[in-house]
Amino acid sequence: MCGIVGLFLKDASLEISLGTLLGEMLVTMTDRGPDSAGIAIYAQKEPGRSKFTIQSDTSSHAFNDLQQELTKCLNCKVNVQVNNTHAVVTLDEGATDKFPEALKSINPQIRIMSLGSSLEIYKEVGLPKDVIKRFNISKMSGRHGIGHTRMATESAVTTMGAHPFNTGLDQCLVHNGSLSNHNSLRRRLRREGVHIETENDTEVGAAYLTWKMQNGASLDEALESSLDNLDGFFTFVVGTEDGFGVVRDPIACKPAVMAETDQYVAFGSEYRALVNLPEIESAQIWEPEPATVYFWKH
Repeated sequence: MCGIVGLFLKDASLEISLGTLLGEMLVTMTDRGPDSAGIAIYAQKEPGRSKFTIQSDTSSHAFNDLQQELTKCLNCKVNVQVNNTHAVVTLDEGATDKFPEALKSINPQIRIMSLGSSLEIYKEVGLPKDVIKRFNISKMSGRHGIGHTRMATESAVTTMGAHPFNTGLDQCLVHNGSLSNHNSLRRRLRREGVHIETENDTEVGAAYLTWKMQNGASLDEALESSLDNLDGFFTFVVGTEDGFGVVRDPIACKPAVMAETDQYVAFGSEYRALVNLPEIESAQIWEPEPATVYFWKH
C-alpha cells in the first residue's frame, strides 16, 4: 500500500502555489506509506539549458566546488543550486550527453535523480512532512507535479528505492501496486540497452514506458501497451514535460480518485488528499475507469 498524488494546473495564477498544494496533498497520504517520500516538480525551463537533479549522502562536502569542476570539465556555463541532500544542475544543452560521465569522473558517489529541461525530483527516506520540510517544497512553483509516499514491498527502503522514478528526459512515474513480472521485464529491457538502477518494480514500469516512447510511441500509446505487457495490480501517475497521465490495471483494485475544475486536474489515492484544494466543492469528482488512459497537456 502506497499513497500517490498528482496536480496539473490549468490556471497559471496557481503555479506559485504548486509546491504548497502538492505537499499538503501528500502529507494526508502519510499513513498509506511511512517509509520514504518524494515529489516531482515541473518548473519553467530555461531555453537552451538542460537540468539534472543529483543526490549525495555526503552533500555537505560532495557539492563543494562541484560547479567549478563541472564548468572546467564540460567547458560550458554550469550552475549548481544545492538543496539539502540534492542539488539542481543546469548547463548548456550541448553538454547534456557528456554530463553523466563528467559527474562520475568527479565523484562517482553522486547519483543522478532526474534529467530533462524542467523536471526536478526530490526524494528521501522519511515521512512526507519531513521530506517536504527538508527540501522546502512549499516554496517551489511549477505547472504540474506528482508525489508518492511509500510502503516498501518489492525492494529495500532507500533513497534510490523511493518514488518518483525518472528514466528519460522529463519523464517520471509514481506507482501504487505490485508488478509480478518485473524481474523478467527488467532483464528484457537491460538487453535492449535500458539503464535500470534498482530492483524496484516501479522503476521497471517507468523504464518500460520510456523504452516504448523511445521507439516511437506517444505517452498515450505507451500507457495503453502497459495494460498488455505489465502483469499485476497497479495505478500509475506519469509526468512529462508538458503533461500528466493516469492509468489503472484492468482489475483496478488499488484506490484512486480524480477531481477537475477550470483551474486544475488532481489525483489522489483517496479523496482526503483533495479536500484542501481550491474550490474542491465545485469540482467534478470521479473514480478513474479500469484499463483507461487519462492524459492532460498544457
